[in-house]
Amino acid sequence: MNFILIAVIVLGAIGLIAAVVLFVASKKFAVYEDPRIAQVAEVLPGANCGGCGFPGCSGMADALVKGADAGSLDGLSCPVGGSEVMTKVADLLGMAIANSEPMVAVVRCNGTCEHRAKIAEYAGLRTCAAMHACGAGETACGFGCLGCGDCVAACQFGAISIDPATGIPVVDEEKCTSCGACVKACPRNIIELRKKGPKGRRVFVSCVNKDKGPVAMKACAVSCIGCGKCEKECPFGAITVENNLAYIDFEKCRLCRKCVTVCPKKAILDVNFPTPPPTPKPKEAPKPVEKPAEAPKPAEKPVEAPKPEEKPVEKPVEAPKPVEAPKPEEKPVEAPKPKKPAPKRGAMLDTDSSISIK
Repeated sequence: MNFILIAVIVLGAIGLIAAVVLFVASKKFAVYEDPRIAQVAEVLPGANCGGCGFPGCSGMADALVKGADAGSLDGLSCPVGGSEVMTKVADLLGMAIANSEPMVAVVRCNGTCEHRAKIAEYAGLRTCAAMHACGAGETACGFGCLGCGDCVAACQFGAISIDPATGIPVVDEEKCTSCGACVKACPRNIIELRKKGPKGRRVFVSCVNKDKGPVAMKACAVSCIGCGKCEKECPFGAITVENNLAYIDFEKCRLCRKCVTVCPKKAILDVNFPTPPPTPKPKEAPKPVEKPAEAPKPAEKPVEAPKPEEKPVEKPVEAPKPVEAPKPEEKPVEAPKPKKPAPKRGAMLDTDSSISIK
């Protein structure tokens, strides 16, 4: 019994000493955590997607609290919760935030099976990263979508899927939270976060091919050839052409869609517009307007109708030509001229006779 009692006393003493040491250490090396961090973390959606740029929602909550202490929440936004969650966070921290426009993932490649033929068969690991590391992939375009679905696997919200008919990823705007996971997963940087736009309308160049025009045309039927027509047509300076590729700045774009109509390869897409973009044909519309102007010409023909009426007027004018008939009458007037020499002959006879009389 003495051994058991001694063991209990020793263990109790050790536990007591350890508790005292831990208590002193916790007070000595305590790290203060703002209670607001836990409150903000509760407001956040808890998706831990990393779309905000921080390691999970706890990291975002810490950054928001620190930003509030600094006096500004600029640059901090939860892509999953959107403006609604950020408004709640701002109210909790006593801050005001600017309303940021919603973003959405955009796949900048239109190289469907119809537009981009296969030239090889890939038999390796079926991921975009592995196929990209091996070369251009199964088509001649070394910039286009590989269609293996790395972006689909990266999305935690089921907002992106591969269309079996085209082989190109399709983004569901309603489910997309613009977390950016698909953007990071794409090895060819085809997916981009752009402004969702009013009523979901947006215009973008659906191509990332930087090859020269002839090479790009051989690889894909709808590739950008860097002709620069869209850049010249844009009245807002929203389009630039660099490295044989056009790019539309969504901050400057006013959705006029003039670039869509002038693109010879149809590489610029307009999304969620109710009607098709106006075509250049209306510019030729004034030509039909000129035709009615020529319509009076038939009216001039009836004006020429009176000409037949003038002809009968000319006939009676020609009738007086017989007036020239007196000319033959003048000729007989000249006929008596030979009669005048007759007296001369008589005179001569008289002289002769007189001479003879003498």
